[in-house]
Amino acid sequence: MERRTLMKAGAAALLAAGGSEVSVSKTAMQPAPSARRDELYGLLGRLPPRDRKVGAQSISIEDRGSYVLEKLTLDLNGEQPVPAYFAKPRNATGRLPTVLFNHSHGGGYTIGKAEFIDGREYMGKPPYAEFLTSLGCNALWFDAWIFGERSGRAELDFFKETLWRGRVLWGMMVYDALKAVDYLHTRSDVDTTRLATVGMSMGSSTAQWLGALDARLKVVVDICCLTDWHTLVEVGGLKGHGIYYYVPDLLNHFTTAQMNALIAPRAHLALAGNQDALTPAAGLDQVDRELRDAYAAAGHAQNWKLLRYDGGHFENPQMREEIRGWLVAKL
Repeated sequence: MERRTLMKAGAAALLAAGGSEVSVSKTAMQPAPSARRDELYGLLGRLPPRDRKVGAQSISIEDRGSYVLEKLTLDLNGEQPVPAYFAKPRNATGRLPTVLFNHSHGGGYTIGKAEFIDGREYMGKPPYAEFLTSLGCNALWFDAWIFGERSGRAELDFFKETLWRGRVLWGMMVYDALKAVDYLHTRSDVDTTRLATVGMSMGSSTAQWLGALDARLKVVVDICCLTDWHTLVEVGGLKGHGIYYYVPDLLNHFTTAQMNALIAPRAHLALAGNQDALTPAAGLDQVDRELRDAYAAAGHAQNWKLLRYDGGHFENPQMREEIRGWLVAKL
């Protein structure tokens, strides 16, 4: 359904309720953010209970020079153990600001969380483990379903099976990320008032959904995947995104800007390449306009920033420096 059809449907619902399309403000037409979060979460298929307890087993601790790396096995979903790492600055004490890092896709099914330590060809330097701990932050990251130590199933096969079971692969991925935030709240070395989420590509999408669904996150940084879904349809760009990305019925409920507006007024930095086929330029224009309005209406215009660069689907050095400044200022 096109964006304009969605807008007409909203106006029709308003008139059916006895309102006036021209006399009622945009604010009055909008449901409460909590209701919209519930609506968004409800699109993610059959998931384990949102309030189930999480658990963790510490496997090993390694001194990596500038930071300490703890290997973990997390119980996030009750169905499959989740291999994870937790990094903290060396000799750090007390509760520190903490970043949940979401790894990318890039066809690297066996890579997963390893990109946090080793980097990727399309990501900046140094790798994020070194970068985030150098800022005085802890960081948690884990293998998403079908990646890293959880790989082995073909993505398309697993996607099809989840549909048969009334599930959505993306929903399962986002659920694990939400539960990872729950896990951070159990640690004595985490300042839970200063939590952020960061990601590139698939990890960017995770960061956006996670920020929209979980108000406990103070800062969101998304790199190279702020994609306006309706524009993607209009320009014929669907083939560029992996099958994991597609959520049934999503376009009948949300635009990309409407989902990301649920992050407001919390700090959100988006970084994009003007020649990135995964994020069509017209869509970036649309999302930026709407989020500027949303953040201004919330009284925190300074907490939304979209920066665009010449280039494609990769993180450049300028992006990395913007991320550094944003995290230092906002977290």
